[in-house]
Order: sequence, then structure tokens, then C-alpha cells
Amino acid sequence: MHLSSLALFAALLAPPLAASSAAWAEDFTVRLEQVPELKAVFGEVESRTVVPARARIGGSLRAVSVSEGSLVKEGDEIALVVDDKLALTLNAADARIKELRSQLENARVELDRTQQLVAKGVASQSRLDTGKTLFDVATNQVTAAEADRAVVLQRAREGAVLAPADGRVLTVPVTPGSVVLAGDEIARIASGPYYLRLSLPERHAADIREGGTVRIGRRGITQDTAGTPATARPGRVVKVYPEITAGRVMADVEVDGLGDYFVNERTLVWVEIGRRGVLAIPPALVSTRHGIDYVRVATPRGALDVPVVLGARLADAAGERVEVLTGLADGDRIQAPGH
Repeated sequence: MHLSSLALFAALLAPPLAASSAAWAEDFTVRLEQVPELKAVFGEVESRTVVPARARIGGSLRAVSVSEGSLVKEGDEIALVVDDKLALTLNAADARIKELRSQLENARVELDRTQQLVAKGVASQSRLDTGKTLFDVATNQVTAAEADRAVVLQRAREGAVLAPADGRVLTVPVTPGSVVLAGDEIARIASGPYYLRLSLPERHAADIREGGTVRIGRRGITQDTAGTPATARPGRVVKVYPEITAGRVMADVEVDGLGDYFVNERTLVWVEIGRRGVLAIPPALVSTRHGIDYVRVATPRGALDVPVVLGARLADAAGERVEVLTGLADGDRIQAPGH
């Protein structure tokens, strides 16, 4: 076992340490192990699809019922475009239908009269055929006029701007009273699903791969709010872009629970860029006195309380552990405080 003379002297003079609240039943052997080397970067929340809600007819924007941040369902009416000319066209279509229906009624009366005269032998068959033709023409004209009116009504209904998909409204670049044309964008809707876009330095391009695991901190961009890798939730790299732009490589990370985030909101992400060797022990084996951390090491001469410098906390399938930067060596046996 490797112990510096200063560490040994401090260990011999250190007063007995209070036992940890978490008991450790047997000795723990320190082993050098490989753990992921994590780099903290910022990821931006993006929506996989952003679809525009467009006006289907031209006219004046009479009303807008959504604003930035509103949640919408597919088919919801989010705005209303009104073309005043459609009302005039509809009135003209109604008047035309009334005129043609009057002509149809006259043609029906004339046909009935002609049929009666033909039955009495007073009128000729050619006159009856002419009456039938006029009646058919009037009937078809009424049908055509009603179809034209239906087209006008359909155009008026298309003044309602509908949400093309479920999602959250990102922008509304128009205001009520604006004049819009058919195809103009009324709103942009992020229909999801949400994912994280990472931008890494070029030197890490060879270390990140599709299918790799990353750790996403809690919502926030500071260490205090985002937490640590030990408390972060996992995510998965689903795409690494093959082009490096301005010395950065882009990657997309898939993670659940981003639905309430803002689009383009940043959050702290830890990405694995390699592996390194560490000495890590359970936190229960560390005791602190007067601001100094001690670990009880088993030696041929008995247990010694050795001062150590601790590093980051680690978490994996074996449970939570703390990295020991100095004071221990590979193969040391650790006892619980107080043993």
C-alpha cells in the first residue's frame, strides 16, 4: 500500500471519528475502474416538425383567436379571413337562382298546358317537344346556379384558418385587420415531438455516436438548477450530422418529458466523450472532522484514518459512489468509520 509519510503522520494524530449513519458490514477493496468522461454542453430544445397555418382565401383578417404559446388541436379555428366581395357574390347568386326558378315555373306551366292541348288534338307534337326542351333547359340552369352558389358558400367557409396539427403556437406574424392573400402564413405551430439539438467542438466529433447515452439535467442553465450527472436523466443520441460547421458537430438527442419546454430553450447536458480511470468508494465509508475527509484503511499494523481529497460523485448500477483524488491506491482495503 502506498501512503505518504505526511498522510501517515496525520492519520496517526487524527482523533477517533464518529461512526457513519450508514453501516458497512465488511471491508471494501478499492479498485481502479473505468468510468465515462463527461463533457457539459448546452442543448437546445427543438420541435421535429413546425407547420404553418395558412389562409385559404384572400381578404381582411377579421379575428385571431390564438397567441404565442397557445396549445391547439388539429382542426381548431385559429383565425377568420373575410372577403367582403363574397357577400356580394352570394347575393347575386341568390338573385340569379330566383330568376331561373321563375323561368322554370313558367316552363312547367307552359309544358302542362301544351300536354293538355296535345291530348285534345289542338296542339302539335313538335310544340310539346319544344316545351319539354325549354323545361329541361330551365331545370339545368337552376341546378347550375345552385352549384355556383355552393361554390361561393364554400369559399366563405374557407375563410376560417384551421390548425393543421396538434401543437403549440410559436409565432403569429399578423394582427386583426391585416389584409392577407391566399397562402399567407397566419401562425407557426410546433407539432413535435421535441428533441435536444447539441453543438459539440470538432475535437469530440469522433467520440460521439448514434445510440450513445447522454445525461440531461433538470430544467435550467446553471449548475444549481440543472443538478449533477448523478441526478440527471438519460437520453439517447439518435442522429449525428456528417457535416462540421464553424468547428462544431451537431447531434440530436431523444429524451422524454420536453413537452412543456420552450422551443429553443437551453438546458444542461452531459455527453460521454471518452473514459478515464478512477478510484471510487461508497460515501458511507467517508467521515469528516474539522472540515477534513478521512477514510479508514486496513494495514498490517491496524486500521489507520487517512485524509483524502474527494472528487465528483458517481452513480451507476452499483449505487452512488464518490471519487477519491488523493490518499488511496488501487487494492487498498477500506473499513467503515469506527471499526
